Formats: sequence, C-alpha cells, structure tokens
Amino acid sequence: LCNCSAPGSAGAAECNGTTGQCPCLEGYAGLRCETCAEGFYPERRSQWCRPCGCSPAGSSSPRCDDSGQCQCKVGVTDLKCDRCSDGYYRFNESTCEPCQCNNHSKTCDSLTGTCLHCQENTEGKHCELCKEGFYRSTHLAHACHRCPCSTVASTGTCQIQPGETAPRCDKCKTGYTGPNCNQCDDGYYNSDSICVRCECNGNVDPARTPSVCKPDSGECIGCLYHTAGFHCEECEDGYVRDPEGSNCTKKEATLGPETREFTTSAPNASKATSFSTAVINSTLSPTTIQTIFPMSSSDNSTSAFADVSWTQFNIIILTVIIIVVVLLMGFVGAVYMYREYQNRKLNAPFWTIELKEDNISFSSYHDSIPNADVSGLLEDDGNEVAPNGQLTLTTPMHNYKA
Repeated sequence: LCNCSAPGSAGAAECNGTTGQCPCLEGYAGLRCETCAEGFYPERRSQWCRPCGCSPAGSSSPRCDDSGQCQCKVGVTDLKCDRCSDGYYRFNESTCEPCQCNNHSKTCDSLTGTCLHCQENTEGKHCELCKEGFYRSTHLAHACHRCPCSTVASTGTCQIQPGETAPRCDKCKTGYTGPNCNQCDDGYYNSDSICVRCECNGNVDPARTPSVCKPDSGECIGCLYHTAGFHCEECEDGYVRDPEGSNCTKKEATLGPETREFTTSAPNASKATSFSTAVINSTLSPTTIQTIFPMSSSDNSTSAFADVSWTQFNIIILTVIIIVVVLLMGFVGAVYMYREYQNRKLNAPFWTIELKEDNISFSSYHDSIPNADVSGLLEDDGNEVAPNGQLTLTTPMHNYKA
C-alpha cells in the first residue's frame, strides 16, 4: 500500500510502484509526504506545513524551527530575520551595520542610524556633542561637564579655547564680565550677587572714573559739577541748586537787606561777596573781620572774603548778645550787693545809756531797733564792786555794770 499522507500528498493511493514515493504537495517531503520540506515548518494547530519566509539577506539559512523562527545573522533579529537588532541599523542586502554612538548610547534608528537616548550629557546624531550648558573635557575620557556659567549672568554655554584648560563662557549678559561672567562690569556694583547699575544722577564721567561707583557698595566715585553724596545727588558745601533744580551754583553769602560789594581781583579771575554795611560798621572792626573772614592771595588764584552763611552769622550775633546780657546782669547784681552791704553797716545798732537819779534810759542810733533786748548789753555781776572803778548799779534783784 502507498499509505501517503493525506495533507501532504496529491493522492493517498497513488505512489511510485518501484520506490513507493508518494506525490508530495509544495512544502511537504518524505516518502509518504509526511514531513515539511526545507523552508517550511509545521503549523501546530493544523499540522499543515507553512513557508518559513526567512529574509535571504538577514538569515543564514532558509530553514526555520517548528515555531517559524529563522536563523538570523549577527545584528539581525525578528522572526523572519528582516530587521536590525538594537545597536545596528541600515538593513541591506548583506547585513546590518553597528550604530556609531561614541559609546554614549546602545541604540539608534534602524533606518537612519541616528543614535537614540544619548547618555552622559551628550547629544547629536552620533552622541558626539555636549548638551547646551556643558563642555567637553580635554582629558582622555572626553566627558561632558557642566559649564561654570550662571544663566542669570550669561547664556549658560561655554567652550574651551585652543591652548586653554579651563572653559570660558560664550557671552556675558549686560553688566557682567570675566571668564565665567561672575564679576560686575564697569558702571555696575554687586547687590546680593546681582550686578546693578550705578546710580550717580549723571554726575560722574566714565572716561575719568571707569568703575563709576564702588563695586561692593554702589557709592559713586568722583562726583562732578560740585555735587556730593552717596549717589552724587547733593550739592557740595558752598553750593546750592539753581531754580530749575538741575545744576549746583555757588552760594552767595548775604548778611542783611542792605549790602555792599567787596571785590578782590586776581590775574585770572574775580569774585564778589556782599556783606551788610551797617552790621560791619557797627559791630565788627577790621581786625575782627579779618579774623572771621580769613584772606589769602597768590599769583594764580582769587582772594576774597570767606563765605559765611546767614545761619552762622546769626549764631555769632546771638552768642554776643547772650554774653553782653550775662555781663550786665552780673554788674547789676554786684552793685546791688554792695549797696546792701553799705546799708547794713550804717544801720548797725549803737546803744547809749543815760544815767539819772531814779532810772536808767536806753536809746539806739537812728532808733533802728526800738524794741531790742538790752540784757545783752548789761552784764550780771553778782552785787560786787568792780575793781577797775566801773560804775555798778544795784537793784533789788540784779547789779548792772556799764
């Protein structure tokens, strides 16, 4: 009997009479067509032989196992060996090429070869570049390190110039300078780690003072146009704001409503200062004026009276008035005390005693003390006759000696 396989043969009862070979269908092999031919595999559910379909370029053999998995070349994967495996790209007639990612990625696009998921702060088609804000070290590892540049003070990017070992920031923002943009530029100062523009009200010349203000505090340096103050916002001593409030002009010293000009000329300049004629003539002598307003002269400078403000003049006059009042009060007090002393001396008690036959009378000078006690003028002597011949008066109760 032929005994040919029903699924794999063309006819179950037909076979070669000599060899017994059954006529097999495509994909079947064997004497009775019971196995799958090369390039086919048996389907588990139906036991039919299915073609392997292995890619000729990606597989090393047209055969496949019972699951249909073809035998793939290196760098090729999938059931039919028709796709590049991870780390390979460009599937062609021969094989897949390995990805070129400079050891910073293990995968790339299977068609273009563009590296995917670059590691260690790299980017680019082949992970050959450092990310923005990183620079490539000059060491053998060529690793990418973060730039020492703040995004507040710079663009955040940097590069290592040829011949240098340390990176330089690409571009500093306005107000910052230095290789790492960590210093304040001229005209700026450090305020809580931020460079702030100097505020000098336009009264500083950057050409003469490039830094404009102190870099640590912001105090203006070299105020011009007779200005002063932390921000050159005030006029210096002897100068006041003009009516428009823009410029500082020299202050004129005025001491009273009636003024008279005293002008002293010099070879190259002249100045005039007004003073009160009445006050100077009545209260100040030439020596005093020269003491209060010192004068100096030179060949190349102007000599004039020193400026005295109206407030200072008022203080001087008030001081003089106080001194005069104190002296007058002292003089009046001294005179009063002297006269009191003289009155007390003239009004001192002076007692006289008048002796009569039947009584003794007392009287005082000017009768200034009419009710005075006379016991102090008489001495109780105990009824004895004085040895020096003094007169002794005896009463029934006392002796009085005068």
